[in-house]
Amino acid sequence: MDPHQNLSRRERQIMNALYAEGELSVNQLQEHLPDPPTSMAIRNMVLILDRKGLLARRKVGREYLYRAKAPRRRTGQSAMQKVVQTFFDGSVEQAFGAYLAGRKVKLTEEQRQRLHQMIDDARDRGD
Repeated sequence: MDPHQNLSRRERQIMNALYAEGELSVNQLQEHLPDPPTSMAIRNMVLILDRKGLLARRKVGREYLYRAKAPRRRTGQSAMQKVVQTFFDGSVEQAFGAYLAGRKVKLTEEQRQRLHQMIDDARDRGD
């Protein structure tokens, strides 16, 4: 079972901040959270995330810096698979179509070429 699957809203916000910034202290996490809870509340949530096996920490001076254990890319791939399965009945085509239908999406020619190459690579692998 994926430990990222059952995170509370605050736990997910903490993980998002850590993925975005790399490594943060409790005080720095507090600065990155919307409507931030107390530092003690963040410490408790970090402890829970650590017990779930999601965090690594290192001591620097008097404080700890926390980072996500799983690589961002692997976690993102897992999350994307869940979104595609949940909202698009497993259809990558529908998911990508929905993404492209967004008004702010503008692909560069280079991005289009890379996407074509990814599709060709997947076809060559038999995916």
